[in-house]
Amino acid sequence: MRHAISKLKRHVACGFKRLPEGLQAALASALIVLKFVVPFYILSDILLYFDLLRPIGRLLSPLTTFLDLPLEAASALAAGILLNVYTAIAFAAPLELSSHQWTILGVFIGICHSLPVENAIMARLGISSLYSIGLRFFGGLLAVLPLTLLPASFKSGGEATGTGQGLAVQQFDSFAAMLLSSAGNALILSAQVIVLVCGLILLMDWIKSLPAIKKHVEGAGTAFSIIIGQILGITYGAGILLREAGRGSLSRRDIFFIGTFLMISHSSIEDVLLFTLFGANFWFILLVRLVAALVFSLVLLRLFKGPALDRVMRR
Repeated sequence: MRHAISKLKRHVACGFKRLPEGLQAALASALIVLKFVVPFYILSDILLYFDLLRPIGRLLSPLTTFLDLPLEAASALAAGILLNVYTAIAFAAPLELSSHQWTILGVFIGICHSLPVENAIMARLGISSLYSIGLRFFGGLLAVLPLTLLPASFKSGGEATGTGQGLAVQQFDSFAAMLLSSAGNALILSAQVIVLVCGLILLMDWIKSLPAIKKHVEGAGTAFSIIIGQILGITYGAGILLREAGRGSLSRRDIFFIGTFLMISHSSIEDVLLFTLFGANFWFILLVRLVAALVFSLVLLRLFKGPALDRVMRR
């Protein structure tokens, strides 16, 4: 018992030693949140004010219709796919989506986001960009499908953050009044996201400092790379994978399996909690992504063999 308490104290002390570094990372992330959320939230409100989201939505109407989202959510989808989760949330926040719609958005954007950046990470592992884009886009659609087929009574059940029936555009006396209100709402949203993200960063930083984590990082296997990707994100998980691949301790099939899994499900705490802030179902998003990642990885591992695997893996 004394040994366990002593070990726990050492872990806590180790975490406190790293606190300044963690606070720096938290501050940097807070600045990133402000950089993305505030301007894009205000832009979304400007587009709403001039009723410009509907024409934009019509360009992606097949996608929004399939996802059971209003046309105006197209800007959030495009922003998430091309940029990141924060930007998608900034565009979606003023739309008064229902809890069910936030859950759908959380599943799809959780899988299919930041494609240019994260595809570049996968390319370093030797996974082709065409495979990465196709997997994440169509994987996102297939993962969402069970949620879109739920009975109407289930979709409307539970606590909702909005009507989910379109837009409830607030009326303002002037454009300046709208901008002032939008800026205030954007800062409130940013504060919520910053508190969540900073808390998670400090927690993750402490986890990375644990001796058990450091020990396994030096000899990561398939399961550990996936676990790290779930907790710390695709960049950190893929970084471990890159090092192991460079050492020759993982086969191409191992890299293909882990890369496929991580593209469907990664950063399962931070990303999911961000959407939960708006009423999305945490367990639905988490479980749907994990199950989809496992199924897609196992099925595609059996399908891609020999020449087919060579076309996907460029190493």
